Amino acid sequence: MAFRRYRTSVLCLIIVLLSVPVVGAVEPIRTLIATQGKGYLETVDGYRVLHLKGTPDEMGYQHGVLLKDAIHTNVNFLLGAPDSQETVEFRGVQVPRSAVAGMLSSAFAGKIPQRFVDEMKALARGAEIPEWKIVGTNLIPELMHCSGFALLKEATAEGKLYHGRVLDYGVDMRFQDHAVLIIQEPDGGIPFVNVSYAGFIGSVTGMNMRQVSIGEMGGGGVGQWDGIPMAFLVRMVLSDAKTLDEAIGVFENNKRTCEYYYVIADAKTNSAVGIKAVPEKVEIIRPGEHHELLPHPVKNTVLMSADERYRNLSRLVAESYGRFTQESAIRLMDAPVAMRSNLHNALMVPEDGIIHVANADVQGNPAWKQKYYRFDIRKLIATRPDTQ
Repeated sequence: MAFRRYRTSVLCLIIVLLSVPVVGAVEPIRTLIATQGKGYLETVDGYRVLHLKGTPDEMGYQHGVLLKDAIHTNVNFLLGAPDSQETVEFRGVQVPRSAVAGMLSSAFAGKIPQRFVDEMKALARGAEIPEWKIVGTNLIPELMHCSGFALLKEATAEGKLYHGRVLDYGVDMRFQDHAVLIIQEPDGGIPFVNVSYAGFIGSVTGMNMRQVSIGEMGGGGVGQWDGIPMAFLVRMVLSDAKTLDEAIGVFENNKRTCEYYYVIADAKTNSAVGIKAVPEKVEIIRPGEHHELLPHPVKNTVLMSADERYRNLSRLVAESYGRFTQESAIRLMDAPVAMRSNLHNALMVPEDGIIHVANADVQGNPAWKQKYYRFDIRKLIATRPDTQ
């Protein structure tokens, strides 16, 4: 297995949709697995859900203890054994895969906000694994780039903003074996949900309880690392941003790396944007706005994708405009929008605190072909399975 550097254009679609209730929205089976301090691990219809609460140190330690075995398996596979002969291209040079973590950690020394450093250190302590391995693993997204989508209320059947996201990281990296939905309630921050993997504290897909949602897509620029890593900028949006403008400000007011595209939505104000962010500047794309890379806009939507996939998205959204349901919005994330490397998909309904998530299976079959799990984040925060 080798790491892949995705240098594709954005595969993203911002869709705020009206919908009817999703079929199968019944009460899930919740099973408490373990507790640690204020945090706990449960399964919801068999899907792992990790609850973290408190300070960065407390949340990191809870994460490490509760997912210790999965973290070890995930990290050791990603980084490779010390004597591994597999290599990855790093700044144009082939280097041993086992050396990547140290190189990334060195490249980003002093650039990661201290709260996230503290959380990673505590995670390492809880999982009983070297700190450098956790830090290096959390920086791996800086080597790769992916895709996503979203639509506005007028485009849907129920009048609620939907935000879809397609993640095409590569199923051969086995992230899907360690998938976990993380619900965090940080001291002094906004509770949020993060579609993640064991050992990762950063985010590429999530929404918070102030109805702000975000998904990341990648472009080029690998190695342009004089800034805050992308996954931590997304985490800052989730825990800090109460509005769309505050979310945009996270990218405008902090140093950035590489070339990334983001879809950000705020259900409170029925608003969404696409963002192109490179180290030099941030470019905002509003709903229905024409861009040279996005020549077929649809009103009340932001559709960001590449080539034929973009043309298909634009056509499908225009054909069903005003009639989208949660079910049909989910189907927009099927191929050809999703690629063979489709690791996870998520449809977020921030107004209701609902998220639907699908992951690739252990055989590497893409996420869009798998079961979507429905999570009511407000209910999951309000009650614990051992008190129901």
